[in-house]
Amino acid sequence: MGKVAVLFKVYAEEGKADEVAAKIRAELMPHGLQLEEIGFGIKIIKVQFIYEDEQGSSKIEDSIRKVQGVTEVEVMEETLI
Repeated sequence: MGKVAVLFKVYAEEGKADEVAAKIRAELMPHGLQLEEIGFGIKIIKVQFIYEDEQGSSKIEDSIRKVQGVTEVEVMEETLI
């Protein structure tokens, strides 16, 4: 099996995107993380993970949802690398 890259879009409680991003970095150690302002001061967090194909992204998604301050998580992109 190969490796998979998955990119999640994470929404945080209002005004807490920076704090949630820091928690995700510290607790989950993603491959990449970026804050993006989408308008009117609202920020989303884009988080990328690379994992073995047999592992599945649902465990990672569940881990992100458990981070305090996360309100919504969606998969933006998932691809074999």
